[in-house]
Amino acid sequence: MSGTIDQAFVKQYQAEVHEAYQRQGSKLRPAVRSKTGVKGASTIFKRVGRGIAGAKARNGVVPVMNIEYSAVECFLQDHYAGDWIDRFDDLKTNANELDVLASAGAYALGRKTDELIIAALDTATIEAVGTQSGQTDNDGLTRAKVLLAFEMLGQADVPDDGNRFAVVGWKQWSELLTLPEFASAQYVGESELPWKGSQAKRWLGATWIAHSGLTTAGTIRSCYFFHRTAVGHAAASEVITDITWHGDRAAHFVNSMMSQGAVLVDNAGVVRMRCKE
Repeated sequence: MSGTIDQAFVKQYQAEVHEAYQRQGSKLRPAVRSKTGVKGASTIFKRVGRGIAGAKARNGVVPVMNIEYSAVECFLQDHYAGDWIDRFDDLKTNANELDVLASAGAYALGRKTDELIIAALDTATIEAVGTQSGQTDNDGLTRAKVLLAFEMLGQADVPDDGNRFAVVGWKQWSELLTLPEFASAQYVGESELPWKGSQAKRWLGATWIAHSGLTTAGTIRSCYFFHRTAVGHAAASEVITDITWHGDRAAHFVNSMMSQGAVLVDNAGVVRMRCKE
């Protein structure tokens, strides 16, 4: 094909973008309930209420639990991340530079995935704050505020089954590092120290993640302690890449795109921790 990039480059670039997104694109997608291969403009996440067990008399009728069922609709949104590659740019043959550009597109779409999930978390209404607890918006992320959120999840019967997550800002991560219970090997063990490997660790039965994209209002940042099933993420299209030649620009336009959405499924499974920065 005259004047077009060779197919090896196209395939390599597409593979690089997909791999980069899977490796480092989104920090929060593994922390929520995710559905792929969605058909249509929206999808439904089912929410199941509590069942009540009861006794029965000998030869009597087994009592019905009367579980309440409801559904939450998640609407999908289309997002794009494109850039130009000049025909004579070394990017078309330099594998290292190719990886840089592919990673840039993957990062952009990964940040958008996290923005969708954070927007869903922002619709939650339960907060670890109040005069009785002594925790206010004027506090940072204190030990007392974390334990209050932990307590509120327990009181709401949110399962402590290894699927709890907490996402905090980098300022709050720094504040957690001042807590011996979070950062000392004497409390958490050598393998769970927060500076080993990626900035995520297990504490209080949850996976803690540092994230720069959490919503702020003035000097207040919203952090969250939640169960994975409380937030739903849906993908009609995973990250795909299209490369087209534009003769008038003597360049290729590389477009990475995806169609995804997120929604709050169960308000009771999310506790907001508002922290002053």
